[in-house]
Amino acid sequence: MLDCSTILAGPLTCQILGDYGAEVIKVEHPTRPDGMRGHGRDVDGHGLWWKEVGRNKRTVGLYLGDEEGAQVMRDLVATADVLVENFRPGTLERWGLGWEELSAINPGLVLLRVTGFGQDGPYANRPAFGTLVEAMSGFAFMTGQPDGPPTLPAFGLADSIAGITGASAVSMALYHRDARGGSGQVIDMTLLEPIMTAVGPAPTVYDKTGEVQQRQGNTSSNNAPRNLYRTDDGHWVAISTSADVIAERVLRLVGHPEVIDEPWFASGAGRAAHTDLLDGWVSEWIGARSRQEVQEAFAEVGAAVAPVYSAEDLVADPQVRAREMLTRVADDDLGDVLQHNVLFRMSETPGGIRFTGRGHAADTDEVLTERLELTPERIEDLRARGILA
Repeated sequence: MLDCSTILAGPLTCQILGDYGAEVIKVEHPTRPDGMRGHGRDVDGHGLWWKEVGRNKRTVGLYLGDEEGAQVMRDLVATADVLVENFRPGTLERWGLGWEELSAINPGLVLLRVTGFGQDGPYANRPAFGTLVEAMSGFAFMTGQPDGPPTLPAFGLADSIAGITGASAVSMALYHRDARGGSGQVIDMTLLEPIMTAVGPAPTVYDKTGEVQQRQGNTSSNNAPRNLYRTDDGHWVAISTSADVIAERVLRLVGHPEVIDEPWFASGAGRAAHTDLLDGWVSEWIGARSRQEVQEAFAEVGAAVAPVYSAEDLVADPQVRAREMLTRVADDDLGDVLQHNVLFRMSETPGGIRFTGRGHAADTDEVLTERLELTPERIEDLRARGILA
């Protein structure tokens, strides 16, 4: 895989596939590397987020806007299965690296193109970031308190959903090519569409009913009780009763079994129409008990509850520890780094983290010597002219 993408969605796609064995070569501008290197907290100048999203990737500094640099890229493409990029539409074509040129070199190539709004349409050339599509997708409009403003996430939600989607799309394209005797292809993926799907069927509801879902805080129009509740010792817990039987158990637990026989209680939508009543009872019961007491009582009756965790809580959680959802990885700069483990467990191809995010252009010489058989003299010539880093 050649990772020519920046910031998060494309790099996350490549991180996920790299975790499961793909050989990923990160191609960055010689003097302006991926901005992810500077996102978030750092320790001694080493970006902690980069250590994760850059893991399992060798790094090359290459200027694609120069014809000689573009030719080096074409030579790399000839050896690759996948190219991931998130330049504005038309940029690769301007450099002589469009689909026609690349597929002629390598008919089996899968090209994942990640943009805010797609390769065509009236917004194709608009600059876009995850924040903008989180606003446009309906997510921000539906998130927050009823009497408050729309709310954006404090993390890269749209980019992360797109990154996971991209890994799925690339896998499907490779399956089509390798298992079905197909050819390479272009994947035109937007940041907007994956998060639109995650937000749910609000457009369908509007189309059929004319209703626009409004902000509801932490409640749901699909079931109740469903909210965050404060315990006696100052913690918060989350409850969801999507299954009717769970709702019955919760209401018996909090001392109101009589409501279970009400006709409206038999469906999630019916209970949601009585959210204030149900939330009042649940909130009162939880507010008189500690978090531990609440969790133990819910476990005893087989009802679902979870604590609201900070990062500190998550690191200490026994389930997270038992399944190694977070794992320590050796790092040349920081000794070791605690990171999210691979995304899912596979019995035959478990994947793993071979190394953390590398320094900018750390592997230029090795990659170009190994894959393209460039001589040291040729590499130094290109470097002296600013084409390589």
